[in-house]
Amino acid sequence: MPKPTKGPRLGGGPAHERLLLANLATALFTHKSITTTETKAKRLRPLAERLITFAKRGDLHARRRVMTIIRDKSAVHELFTQIAPLVAEREGGYTRITKVGYRKGDNAPMAVIELVLEPVNPKPKSAKKSAAKEAPAAAVEEPAEAPAEDVEEAPAESTETESAETDSADAAAADADSTEGDAESK
Repeated sequence: MPKPTKGPRLGGGPAHERLLLANLATALFTHKSITTTETKAKRLRPLAERLITFAKRGDLHARRRVMTIIRDKSAVHELFTQIAPLVAEREGGYTRITKVGYRKGDNAPMAVIELVLEPVNPKPKSAKKSAAKEAPAAAVEEPAEAPAEDVEEAPAESTETESAETDSADAAAADADSTEGDAESK
């Protein structure tokens, strides 16, 4: 048995909520976009997406399941013949909710819920696989280059140590000269 939703039921009992959502879904499929409160739009989204999924199946049983919720035959016909083919490639996300501000009378937050009928641009799956294949090849090339860089850096380090030794020898000689000069002046 389905667990009933907790909290307020959109202005009435569960039967009233079912009828309200069915009427909102009918209007959404008829007009492709409706303006309603945010709460109603958020409650409508799962129902509308489930009905569109049934419409994508397109068989008689799916049509009868949708008819148990939406009683308007013209809305169901439009859902199955016009909307379902447009979203056939899409894997969910058939609706979009956009907040539009507050209603003037009671300051209720309003939203537009609309069907997403644009063609989907799938990301190419082969690009991910080819990038994954190129990554190990690049990893193999990097260790080959890394020792060459280490070899180049090694002489640079020895040059630095030689120059440091030379600098320290020059400094020691300069100190010795200065101490000899100080001894002679006294």
